[in-house]
Amino acid sequence: MTRRCWIADEVTGDTAALVGEHAAHLARVLRAEIGQEFDIATGDEVRRGIITTISYDRIEFALGKKQHHGLKSKHWAASRITLALAIFKFDRMEWAIEKCTEIGVARIIPVIARRSDVHLAAAAAKRHERWLRIVRQAAEQSRRSAPPEITTPVKLKELDDPGVLSASATRVVLAESLVESEEDARLGDVLRSRSAEAEVALAVGPEGGWTESELTWFCDAGWTAASLGTTILRAETAAIVATALAMEALR
Repeated sequence: MTRRCWIADEVTGDTAALVGEHAAHLARVLRAEIGQEFDIATGDEVRRGIITTISYDRIEFALGKKQHHGLKSKHWAASRITLALAIFKFDRMEWAIEKCTEIGVARIIPVIARRSDVHLAAAAAKRHERWLRIVRQAAEQSRRSAPPEITTPVKLKELDDPGVLSASATRVVLAESLVESEEDARLGDVLRSRSAEAEVALAVGPEGGWTESELTWFCDAGWTAASLGTTILRAETAAIVATALAMEALR
């Protein structure tokens, strides 16, 4: 049976710990006991962990040998996929965040787009702690050794600020306006043609897609516009499909 993998909140030598709500879930919900074994992700590797102490806000593990099964942190670092995800209905957006984490995205940047609902945009900053929990739980479920970074929401033009994205990244914005165009550039083709690049940035719009003025800004900022085919996908579906295509192109 595959052991559950937990991402440690604290690591000191051969000791690791879960704290706060993270520990409470294991202690209260899963009824952990001293002596139980789990896989513990310590940031750069996954090691066997045996519970040595339990309380409702802290669980400590004695770390043993390195585990070679599962997914290692360098695998995820090698993919280096950044997803700029426009803000849309939170339940569907958070489902996309969870699934893109499982697939292997390295970084998620929530973006306030022109078509993002104003009430959702205003409330988005308060969702950041929830998003951090979602990516950590999804990373543990998928046996990643570290969750992706997820930033606080930014405005579209902040994507062009120094340090937000790597200057060498292949940048692709999904554009529904290309779906019926004779000059339709498919995302898969764009990524395969630039598979040697070390990093990929994907921009997925909200419900209704990016506006024409936003697409113009992307193109002026050096992004390549591409589509996912002849059908119009919901925002969360587009994010998941685009991330999967990027991961495959970078293998």
